[in-house]
Amino acid sequence: MTNVYIGYDAREDAAWRVCVSSLLRHSSTNITIKPLIQKELRDNGFYTRKKDDRASTEFTYTRFMVPFLNQYEGWAIYCDCDFLWLKDVRDLISSLDTKFAVYVVKHDYKPTNKTKMDGKEQSQYPRKNWSSLIIWNCAHPSNAQLSLDTINQASPSYLHRFSWLNDFDIGEISLEWNWLVGWYQEPQDGTPRALHYTEGGPWFDEYKQCEYADLWLKEYELFRNHTF
Repeated sequence: MTNVYIGYDAREDAAWRVCVSSLLRHSSTNITIKPLIQKELRDNGFYTRKKDDRASTEFTYTRFMVPFLNQYEGWAIYCDCDFLWLKDVRDLISSLDTKFAVYVVKHDYKPTNKTKMDGKEQSQYPRKNWSSLIIWNCAHPSNAQLSLDTINQASPSYLHRFSWLNDFDIGEISLEWNWLVGWYQEPQDGTPRALHYTEGGPWFDEYKQCEYADLWLKEYELFRNHTF
């Protein structure tokens, strides 16, 4: 059993549901989907950070609670809700090495546009988008540093740059599993296995014609008609 935590934002409910649909439809392994809903985490007393107007989503920081929520045990996967899975997640987790605290795609992502999604600021920072897909080795000793106090008090840069880890604690996975739509190109960069509509997807009116919109809309229809 593998737990998959997916960031949830009320503005992107359709994206979340399509992400879940695509993940389950392609999965041949036993997975459990767990939404990261900020309100529930606050109601349980786990998440106490003050509101950050610069946070682009409700799950900007809750993703770092995965080791805690997984009781600092085993492996777990986190992804943003604006993912569309095209391949079996089992292929992503079939050969993991416990020496790594996390696995990520080590993007060199430096967008030039000023806004993304529904007008949110497009922030620039080192290791941008590394935290949008994380395979967590929850039991790794270094991840014990991610206590609730740390998650609720640490700076955004400390968390999103994985500053509690040494560089050698961070394993690398193929960019095909976190294919930044509009940034990577086929065939020179490979073939996407999971699409990430990081700047906005077809569930927003202004992105209905974005690259790979047809694949997202097809999955949306499958979800609505329960044909998988």
